[in-house]
Amino acid sequence: MRKIKKVLIANRGEIALRIIKTLIMLDIEAVAVYEAADSEAYYLKFADEAILIGEDAGKNYLDIDKIIGAARQCNADAIHPGYGFLAENADFAAACEAAGFIFIGPPSQVIRNLGNKVIARDIAAKANVPSIPGTQSLSASEAGYDEAIEFTSKYGYPVILKALAGGGGRGIRKVENNAELKAQMASSRAEAQAAFNDDRIYVEKFIQRPRHVEVQILADSHGNVIHLGTRDCSIQRRYQKLVEIAPADLPGKVIDAIHHAAVTVAREAGYVNAGTVEFLVDQQTHEFWFMEVNTRLQVEHTVTEMLTGLDIIKQQILIAEGRRLELLQHQIHLTGDIAIEVRINAEDPHNQFLPEGGKYVEIYQTPGGPGIRLDGIIYKGYRIPVAYDSLLVKLIVKGYEWDQTVQRLKRALNDLTIVGPKTTIPLYLAICDDPDFRARKFDTGYLETHSTIFNYPEPNYYVIDDLVFKTFQTGDEGAEAAPPAPTEKRDWDEWKKHKRALTAYEIEAFKREGVIISPIKGKVSRVPVEVGDVILAGDVLIDLEAMKMHTHIVSEVDGKVADIIAEPGDTVDVGDRLMLISVEPQTMLHNR
Repeated sequence: MRKIKKVLIANRGEIALRIIKTLIMLDIEAVAVYEAADSEAYYLKFADEAILIGEDAGKNYLDIDKIIGAARQCNADAIHPGYGFLAENADFAAACEAAGFIFIGPPSQVIRNLGNKVIARDIAAKANVPSIPGTQSLSASEAGYDEAIEFTSKYGYPVILKALAGGGGRGIRKVENNAELKAQMASSRAEAQAAFNDDRIYVEKFIQRPRHVEVQILADSHGNVIHLGTRDCSIQRRYQKLVEIAPADLPGKVIDAIHHAAVTVAREAGYVNAGTVEFLVDQQTHEFWFMEVNTRLQVEHTVTEMLTGLDIIKQQILIAEGRRLELLQHQIHLTGDIAIEVRINAEDPHNQFLPEGGKYVEIYQTPGGPGIRLDGIIYKGYRIPVAYDSLLVKLIVKGYEWDQTVQRLKRALNDLTIVGPKTTIPLYLAICDDPDFRARKFDTGYLETHSTIFNYPEPNYYVIDDLVFKTFQTGDEGAEAAPPAPTEKRDWDEWKKHKRALTAYEIEAFKREGVIISPIKGKVSRVPVEVGDVILAGDVLIDLEAMKMHTHIVSEVDGKVADIIAEPGDTVDVGDRLMLISVEPQTMLHNR
């Protein structure tokens, strides 16, 4: 057994921070790496040490020599790959081993075998676990197309092209005919090369609208293999998961069979460390097929942690040190609770999930309460990166039964406020209200068959007195209840404290209350009114001077001066509050 004292994290973002938190708990030094574009990244603030590995965004995290060099530079004992980038790269794991570093993951040969999806199918066959029909690695020349055509002649369309060395939906293309097959092979190879530095692809029979079910496993180097239950990851876009649920909603005998199949495949592969065995399940017959093994930590490991109480990254580290598993199978208690994870991405679902790179998070407010967890890296002022993925934060909720868990998820999503970029939050709220989702009726074609969930209204935000209010500008709001008349500012403030979602009318009422905001940067030269003065629309409230020019700030409503914030001689900036105007009740009703 070799004690780990310092770990270099060969990754960035949310997963780097997640690993750092466990290392802190274990009193192990954490070393982060970063590219120049990540120099202000949140995760770096928590590491004991941070090493710059290059300038070009997105390239250096895939550079094996630079990662190994950084590990040597800081005298690390071990390297954790996280997920993505080099996490499933057998050459990287082998380079770590050759350089004398502990690789916190499976042995390089196991990654190589299971990373080759063809060899992985052979391993499953030896374990008597059925696999989806597929080809060998397609030849790089025109012969590769001929090999694919031969397969489709036997199994028919549709089929999918898949990256031999990949995961995470990269390189996958569904094709319906010969023309599409030929056209998509080049793009599939290009995406596989960019994501995994390996352009090999193969063809697999496409299973129509199955459930995507996976099993989390842990295995030590002493021959012990256990499972930590199932996850249903059926709700996806472009083969990338959006919603992950633990456990899968399947009959007990089917769940037991899938558990057994996952453990058997792991044993047959000689697996060590944490991994995920993935299956497709027929919704009607519950027949299932082995798909692949992800030889790394999964994005959705959080839902399994919520149900089992285990820190999977801690288990990875203990296994990498050569220890036996802390728990045996009979000690894993899956209590019947349910956990759901949604990935909050800076994307516009109304525009084909176009990333919102380059925008800033202006406001970030998080939900709280029992059964709620957030794993993320954003904060007020965070700039959405252009060169990296669009994940902002993962929201995970846990409940004791399905309806209650969905309701908790909906409440947490409503309380999660991210102002600045468009996000997937309103899409998830629409999913929470969908009758089929409520009935746990979903499969890998869910988004395609439930297009109405994309009809959700876009939220708008209004900020006043450091509080954030949300409004949905849809439909006829004439019947919405009006806010109480602000005859006393104390009552108005009390109302604001207990209200978070506003109609368009209510927001206009806030404006009519008269929060006077400076439109320019300048100096207050004159305030011709006093607190208590009755004013009319058009009256001058404040004079501002900027660059020897005077700007009159005038009232847009009739009312009374409630408070004067800016005094003569004060310097103000754009957006600064200058004055509060109290509007009489009859004025508000008149303006409605």
